Amino acid sequence: MGSSVFSKVFAWKEEAVRLGREMIDLSIGTPDRPPAPEIRRALSAAALREDAYGYPGTRGSIAFRQQAAAWMAHRFGASVDAELELLPLMGSQDGLAHLAQALCDPGDLALVPDPGYPIYAGALRLAGVTPHLLPLRRENGFLPDLSAVPDEVWSRARFILVGFPGNPIGARADESDFAQLLALARKWNVLIVHDLAYSELGFDGYRPMSILALPGAKEQAIELHSCSKSFNMPGCRVGFAAGNAAAIGALHELKGHIDFGVFEPVQEAAIEAFRLAMAAPSGDRGVAPLYERRRDVFCAALAAEGWHVDKPAATMFIWAELPERFLRGGRAGSASVFAGELLLATGVAVVPGEAFGVEGEGFVRIALVREEDTLREAARRIGRFIRGEIAEV
Repeated sequence: MGSSVFSKVFAWKEEAVRLGREMIDLSIGTPDRPPAPEIRRALSAAALREDAYGYPGTRGSIAFRQQAAAWMAHRFGASVDAELELLPLMGSQDGLAHLAQALCDPGDLALVPDPGYPIYAGALRLAGVTPHLLPLRRENGFLPDLSAVPDEVWSRARFILVGFPGNPIGARADESDFAQLLALARKWNVLIVHDLAYSELGFDGYRPMSILALPGAKEQAIELHSCSKSFNMPGCRVGFAAGNAAAIGALHELKGHIDFGVFEPVQEAAIEAFRLAMAAPSGDRGVAPLYERRRDVFCAALAAEGWHVDKPAATMFIWAELPERFLRGGRAGSASVFAGELLLATGVAVVPGEAFGVEGEGFVRIALVREEDTLREAARRIGRFIRGEIAEV
């Protein structure tokens, strides 16, 4: 399945607790706020119904699919058929984990970003699919250089997976980037898989767009959405895939052999989340302002401590290059060494960049999942550590 870095971070956390460190866990991207009261009430009411405990079915309720399709039209101007072009998922990771098995045969090839969310490459390994890595580097705005992909790779590829914005990097893409990708995918008959789990976390006036809003994109693309980050519902495990009917059908066919769908009360909660978002006043940005304020507070606090990091255009993560001392101090830029020693010395947990691929070396991912005062305290501890004022363990 790939990187074992997350299990190492878990072991470091246990050791830090044993050493008596007060933990500030910025390693996992789980929202620290609850869903809106209306969403919780919808979940509670549905869970009390006596008829809510049968097998829900992989296709989900028609009410869920119609509301999700209506939200797509409202939010992005994208039209999807609730019957044929939309499938509920147990979170977007459910779709990402199973898609290669649904679409590919062993020995096929797929293009995936590096760094990228670990299930991207892990799912290919499970399916016996060969990855072609797309490096995401600062000089290209952390967007893939599609012109550098050889024709031979395009000719073999079954699909290309992208995330604008993505995890761990909240890079910004505009309509021209999507248009270039769509043109290449059409030329080579490659399916586009767009992971849009962070669609509602755009900053500074940026609102991430759906590739399905482009004319004809449904013929060439599917998109994965999640309620986890957008509506503070990570434990509910609900999202959906939308787009190309044949790909959605293949995923449905595979999942029909694996699970019985999303618990109906959870679907009811998601329906309410979509309804609330659609009923919000014009200009409402949902959860985005919360994370934008946290981003600004934390980046300013780190800068005051001597660590200047790039501000992301979106998502709940900071993708931070290691402080200069740790890039040159005989450590060969080891993000794993930095993250391990930081956690054991200060109790602040971050994830080494190599968890997301070889291009992640020299970076750490920091999740903005604590209140502003706690983020300021984390920055103070990090500052003392990078200046050598806290003894390294």
